[in-house]
Amino acid sequence: MRAEVVAMTGENLDMDAIKKAGDILKAGGLVAFPTETVYGLGGNALDPRASMKIYAAKGRPSDNPLIVHIAELSKLADITTEIPEGAKILAEKYWPGPLTMILPKADIVPKETTGGLDSVAVRFPSDRIAQELIKAGGGFVAAPSANTSGRPSPTMAEHVEEDLGDAIDMIIDGGQVGIGLESTIVDFTEEIPVVLRPGYISLEMLQETLGDVRMDKGLLITDSSVHPKAPGMKYRHYAPKADLSIIEGNEEDVVACINHLTDEAVAKGLKVGVIATDETKARYAHADVLSIGSREEEETIAHHLYEVLRDFDDDRVDVIYSEAFYTPKMGQAIMNRLLKAAGHKIINAQEEKK
Repeated sequence: MRAEVVAMTGENLDMDAIKKAGDILKAGGLVAFPTETVYGLGGNALDPRASMKIYAAKGRPSDNPLIVHIAELSKLADITTEIPEGAKILAEKYWPGPLTMILPKADIVPKETTGGLDSVAVRFPSDRIAQELIKAGGGFVAAPSANTSGRPSPTMAEHVEEDLGDAIDMIIDGGQVGIGLESTIVDFTEEIPVVLRPGYISLEMLQETLGDVRMDKGLLITDSSVHPKAPGMKYRHYAPKADLSIIEGNEEDVVACINHLTDEAVAKGLKVGVIATDETKARYAHADVLSIGSREEEETIAHHLYEVLRDFDDDRVDVIYSEAFYTPKMGQAIMNRLLKAAGHKIINAQEEKK
């Protein structure tokens, strides 16, 4: 059966629809909903059968942990056995918001939800629709991104319907999301807090707040032998259907390199997509060129990344060449997603000239 789609906004909530969605969650069903980061696919986090339904709907490996979403800070103590002082400090500063923390789990959280781990990933989203749904659904909602596993995460309800419309019960359409990249994940099960996934809240922001915080050494490297502690650490994610390569270097070399690679691909009969910026879009020829935003406003780059990748799927391009985005604030998060989407395929424009 096709998922029911209900539209609303955070300013104009449909509480009858939210109650219906909450009842679906309580009964073990699945509801997709907006957050400030991306759309989530929600199920009752305390019901192991609901968690397994999430894995099945997404085609997601069951050792890839799900994030438990709460809408009241007091609920954190119910699903954890310990809340370190650093976690309390971050919760006070960044919750509700795009931050996920990994903490020792309480027995009430099934291992089907945590990917078999003794830790639980927890987030308190700021989106009002998400908050009301979580409360209506019992207070604990497991919710990975609402897409087929491996595809670009959904930033609009239409993306969810395209991927999962036949596999879930309801989609709450809250319009386009605000940030467009998944939450920052910080692991508090280590002696020193570790960033397992960069996001809107950067390593520098965390260090300013807590002092000693480090980035996971294997963050940008795929290791199939490692049991993932957080979503997205082990498997290829965010990937378009076309072969994606990232071109890095100074602007002149990158533009020249992408144009050269485009000409070679077109000569082979391939359809080429180029991920550019407002500043460089007009400099590319013979390709389907999409701007991801302006480098002067890097949040627009994060906001449009997944949308652009999905647009190239719709355009049926064969190969995609993307500029690299080592921007000051969100560059780590943007490049983390791009690298996973490209399977870590990077071309140095300067070396390509030789």
